[in-house]
Amino acid sequence: MLTKTTACSRDCPDTCTLVVEVDEAGKATKLRGSADDPVTQGFLCERTSRFLDRQNSPERFTTPMWRAHKGAALEPVSWEFAMDLCAQRLLQCREQSGAASIMHYRSGGSLGLLKQISELLFETFGPVTLKRGDICSGAGEAAQELDFGVCDSHDLFDIQHSKHIFLWGKNIHTMGPHLLPLLMKAKQAGAKLYGIDPVRTRQSGLVDHFIQPNPGCDFALAMAISWTVLEHPPQPHPQTYCDHYEAFGKMVRARSQQEWADIAGVCLAQVKVLADALCDQPACIQVGWGLGRRRNGGATIRALDALAAISGNLGIAGGGVSYYFRRRGAYDCLQLGGLDVAPRSFSEACLGQEMLAAKEPLVRFLWVTAGNPASMLPDSESVRRAFAQVETVVVVDTHPTDTTDLADLVLPTLTLLEDDDLLGAYGNHYLRVSQPAVAPPGEARHELWIWQQMASRLGLGDLLEGTPQDWKQRMMGRLNGVGVGLENLARGPVLNPFAEKLLFADRHFPTPNGKMQLVFQEPSFPSTNGDFPLLLAAFSTPKAQASQWSVAPPAIPVARVHPSSAGGLQHGQTARLETRLGGLTVQVQCDKSLHPRLVLLDKGGMLRLGGSPNSLLPAHETDIGGGASYYDEPARLSQPPLE
Repeated sequence: MLTKTTACSRDCPDTCTLVVEVDEAGKATKLRGSADDPVTQGFLCERTSRFLDRQNSPERFTTPMWRAHKGAALEPVSWEFAMDLCAQRLLQCREQSGAASIMHYRSGGSLGLLKQISELLFETFGPVTLKRGDICSGAGEAAQELDFGVCDSHDLFDIQHSKHIFLWGKNIHTMGPHLLPLLMKAKQAGAKLYGIDPVRTRQSGLVDHFIQPNPGCDFALAMAISWTVLEHPPQPHPQTYCDHYEAFGKMVRARSQQEWADIAGVCLAQVKVLADALCDQPACIQVGWGLGRRRNGGATIRALDALAAISGNLGIAGGGVSYYFRRRGAYDCLQLGGLDVAPRSFSEACLGQEMLAAKEPLVRFLWVTAGNPASMLPDSESVRRAFAQVETVVVVDTHPTDTTDLADLVLPTLTLLEDDDLLGAYGNHYLRVSQPAVAPPGEARHELWIWQQMASRLGLGDLLEGTPQDWKQRMMGRLNGVGVGLENLARGPVLNPFAEKLLFADRHFPTPNGKMQLVFQEPSFPSTNGDFPLLLAAFSTPKAQASQWSVAPPAIPVARVHPSSAGGLQHGQTARLETRLGGLTVQVQCDKSLHPRLVLLDKGGMLRLGGSPNSLLPAHETDIGGGASYYDEPARLSQPPLE
């Protein structure tokens, strides 16, 4: 039995170091977390601990698959046929309709840094049409860049200095379980923990105070807290390092503290608990990514940034607002023109509608990598309609999805156990490397090989020449300059030498005027009505990483709802979940842990698995950052129609 080490490249904040046991036949037989990784600490999340079931799935793509015509079944073809066909179609589309008729879509199914090489290929060949915005973190990143000039966090282990820790919309057991030991240690040292979430998740048993605000009304809760904090300004006074301080205060006092608390659905006693904790420095706010996935998502994150600022919790050990860690900052990433040189772009959040509306030219060729947009984007039915109208859809993936079901050509690539890449993390500052632990099955290939095959056929010469190791070296320039090489990463995770342990220690911010920028405009809040009294949300589940399920999902999607909001429907009953956009057959699960205004499904549903929650959600962007508004749609549960 051999033991090999690699790292998880899926869209998860922790980027765990994996220890892979491999038998004599070269098959992975066991996965565990590396005890030598200071973040992974020897254990894995539920999803990755079951990854071998996905790795060895009989559904795995192991050869290129071609659909001879729309509606036909996928059939295996050779790589030579697949690459020749792709090149022929690309050259034909560029000649006849211009490069804007070609679209390249890359998402976050793998966070390896080498995946951006595909953008170099298509920018050099075109430039071609791109997507803009980021459905997951767009609003939050844009908010912190506006406020602080950068979206980054204190060192992960700085939390040990905190007296008070806010877990605001952050479900650590599902998304970020390696934060849990640090929280337990902080609590044992005397820190107080506060959970704020419309769902009473497992962490409610960990925290000292749990508060369940109305869904989408976190901004109002932050303003209610601000009423108290503004009355007790710290020293130095926040006005010395915050811009728009007076305008922020005017916005806060435009409503009474009681009015803000009523909008948030909390009592003033709960507001006082949170305000007192923030004023008792140091306090840190750990921000959940879901907070940004509403129409007011950017404003919500900005409100939490403001709380840290006005309470004096910026620039001090144990303080700060942790939303994201700059995972690419240490590497020499490719310098590309991106949206500045693209002939046009489509909003990722509104992709289906914008593709359907595009006429001059039509999208004739679509290349999809590291994503399943036919399931994971809002108004997913319009995405499917748009893709169905494209002459040639090429999807690079490992397993069947709703998107590969629409593909004319599927190109098999590598899983995280076979890949060779560089990795940063967005939940810590450690750098890691993925390296092949097992050989890929059949004819699955590294994406770099696929792009090189395309480049040679498209007349781009040696543009992409080199092995994955060569490309990794090219991205290590800055790190090599401070004595960190690939050989260091191969031995284990390395703390990013350029990351600051403590942000804004001098209370100077990389904004245009050097000050933190306070939000000063009130956003709108989600609402329901008599016909649709609930708000629909699909939150992350430990059973799946986005639409990559590690266990078999239920045959009928499960809709969780508070018993008081079930409208007479019984636990286990089949029902119809409806929004203005459509309906879905679900199984009702009555759950007192939910806020009464919510109806909750698991994220990652697919049409091929019984239904996608995103087929019920209209396409709307967040207020800033081009994120997707996933949690604001009014919904209802009703008896299924009689057959």
